[in-house]
Amino acid sequence: MRSSCVLLAALLALAAYYVYIPLPRAVSDPWKLMLLDATFRSAQQMVGGPTQLESNLIHSLGLSHHLIALNFIIVSFGKKSARSSLTVKVTDTEFDGVEVRVFEGSPRPNEQLRRSVVYIHGGGWALASAKIEISYYDQLCTAMAEELNAVIVSIEYRLVPQVYFPEQIYDVIRATRYFLQPEVLDKYKVDPSRVGVSGDSAGGNLAAALGQQHPHEGELHSFTYIAGLKNKLKLQALIYPVLQALDFNTPSYQQNVNTPILPRHVMVKYWVDYFRGNYDFVQAMIVNNHTSLDVERAAALRARLNWTTLLPSSIRKNYKPVMQTTGDARIVQEIPQLLDAASSPLIADQEVLQDLPKTYILTCEHDVLRDDGIMYAKRLESAGVNVTLDHFEDGFHGCMIFTSWPTNFSVGIRTRDSYIKWLDQNL
Repeated sequence: MRSSCVLLAALLALAAYYVYIPLPRAVSDPWKLMLLDATFRSAQQMVGGPTQLESNLIHSLGLSHHLIALNFIIVSFGKKSARSSLTVKVTDTEFDGVEVRVFEGSPRPNEQLRRSVVYIHGGGWALASAKIEISYYDQLCTAMAEELNAVIVSIEYRLVPQVYFPEQIYDVIRATRYFLQPEVLDKYKVDPSRVGVSGDSAGGNLAAALGQQHPHEGELHSFTYIAGLKNKLKLQALIYPVLQALDFNTPSYQQNVNTPILPRHVMVKYWVDYFRGNYDFVQAMIVNNHTSLDVERAAALRARLNWTTLLPSSIRKNYKPVMQTTGDARIVQEIPQLLDAASSPLIADQEVLQDLPKTYILTCEHDVLRDDGIMYAKRLESAGVNVTLDHFEDGFHGCMIFTSWPTNFSVGIRTRDSYIKWLDQNL
């Protein structure tokens, strides 16, 4: 009996040691966040990484890639048994070959046409889903459709490793262009002058890239499906978006280097996965060796996200820029997409930014991506765009989708309510 108690105490101590991580006092529901983070870390450690693709777990699940296995676990963890609303009609269909889930809220009295949001889910371009019955995005889009009396089109873009950059952007463009056709808008009774685009995290990246598409801009922008998008989106709403891969040492990256749910090394790996790059480059990228002063074009583009001028002093604090004199030019040579504005909307030309619609950007203090959003808001304001920056001091990356038990966070509910309120007032 005594030995059993000792063993139990030891196991509890090990569990507490694994779960506990130091967190800032201001973060929302810290112990709940520790448990959520431990769950994600456990899932990531179970599937391993690219050097462990032959693991028994992956093969036992009949899967072939660590990201597919990780997504399987995340989807299984977040499955929901039933829809949360009887007033929202949900339909799975395809828009120009791209799978979508359409959420239709009930029209308001005397309202013939409804407003609409094209929503793009997050997940590092590799995780989560718009269609599978999981609570995170199903509940968010249901709430949007219900509270806005709107039509929400949630895009099931293809994920890494099925496809890589820029295929995810192409999927989003194709589906959005199809939806904006007059006959399709008429089918769903949508007002063509009241359509917005939105997304969180990597979905915010794709939403920002979508908003920047113009026929005269670069190789990606000559894609044949772009025609007809310009000036058809009333607004864009970006939720803790990932907007650049040039500087992984902004103040928020330095401050939140190991903060849940998205530590810096994990975000860098998502970028490498998105570009089908070499994991051997990760450590060099973490210290900005890929955009050192001796890397052609990198220094000029880094000037567009010069956080010493784009961020207020309250954000900059005492952090110092990390600009290497010499680095590893092989990284950009092998992964030129790192310097592409289609992947990093924050570095787009000023003339592209000035054509963007009214913009909402939500940022969280305890998030490596915080400064991406704040810098983008500053650049958009300088280009004459109407911008609302909505910052949450107790927020963490991903918080807006965690609103129901057991992953319900007070800041998740507040961010969602603030976001939907802005849409209601501006769309």
